[in-house]
Amino acid sequence: MDVNTFKMDLLHFVNMMNRWGEEKVPFLFIVDFEMVNPLIMRLEEAKQNGILYSVNDITNADNRRISRSKTIEKRPGKLSDYEKKFNKVLRHLEYGDTFLTNLTISTEVGLTNSLQDIFFQSDAKYKLLFKDQFLVFSPETFIQIRDGKIYSYPMKGTIDASVANANEIILTDRKELAEHVTIVDLIRNDLSQVASNVIVKRFRYLDEVRTDGKNLLQVSSEICGDLDGSYRNTLGNILLKLLPAGSVSGAPKPKTLQIIREVEGESRGYYTGIFGYFNGVNLDSGVMIRFIERRGDRFFYRSGGGITTQSVVELEYQEAIDKVYVPVA
Repeated sequence: MDVNTFKMDLLHFVNMMNRWGEEKVPFLFIVDFEMVNPLIMRLEEAKQNGILYSVNDITNADNRRISRSKTIEKRPGKLSDYEKKFNKVLRHLEYGDTFLTNLTISTEVGLTNSLQDIFFQSDAKYKLLFKDQFLVFSPETFIQIRDGKIYSYPMKGTIDASVANANEIILTDRKELAEHVTIVDLIRNDLSQVASNVIVKRFRYLDEVRTDGKNLLQVSSEICGDLDGSYRNTLGNILLKLLPAGSVSGAPKPKTLQIIREVEGESRGYYTGIFGYFNGVNLDSGVMIRFIERRGDRFFYRSGGGITTQSVVELEYQEAIDKVYVPVA
């Protein structure tokens, strides 16, 4: 059975997720950023179709060990090309069309290992190998549903951990604070569409990510709310109301999505979409950032960051390049 068998229109996808949720059928789901090629399949069907996943250490892959050699050679595009896109976003920010826009780029990379080897070599909360087409090793949760509650952990703000006083710098940076507040407010409003008693449980805490190049500090917050007792019957509807993820789009979401389409000039496809699994009781999902895709015989790493009126083009460009890495244990 080919993986295309599992692709369907969005309405069919939502209805299937609702039905399997009600019946407590475990499944894997993958949704592209534009929401035109969603997939849903029973867990046992994933590996048969060349899909390996690991969701907070729940995996269908074996325990293969791959040496931690450097696997990526970055071939960054020109700053001037990035600046053209940045300036278009800046004009929309100045007009008040958007308060925050997530701008992403593609960086060609040379790989010393296969996508499958990098899947086993990398260490991340959310990993997905989609046949030989793309690989995800994401640190960012989209939503988790457990014990009748829904949780989200938006991630905004990254700094090289080796910088002196990195913790203080990232947490006191006004631009980073404004960006994070905007996303937390957006996600809180999104969750309020599907849950009650929505609160920010933790605001701006730090995680360290080890990579094959440098270690990074990343800033996240925790937001949660209460679902009603019949939430399993409406898992698809819940997901649809929250997509696309606010942390990789911006605010206000509808207008910012138009700006992203205009400025980036290409479909994101599964990059910055979401994937996850339902075990019959609880659901866990991640945002598909930290993403390598094959285009013919070449490979591209897609990355980006949030742009506000306080953004500096050279710093935003460097942040996007710094995010081209493989996380290691």
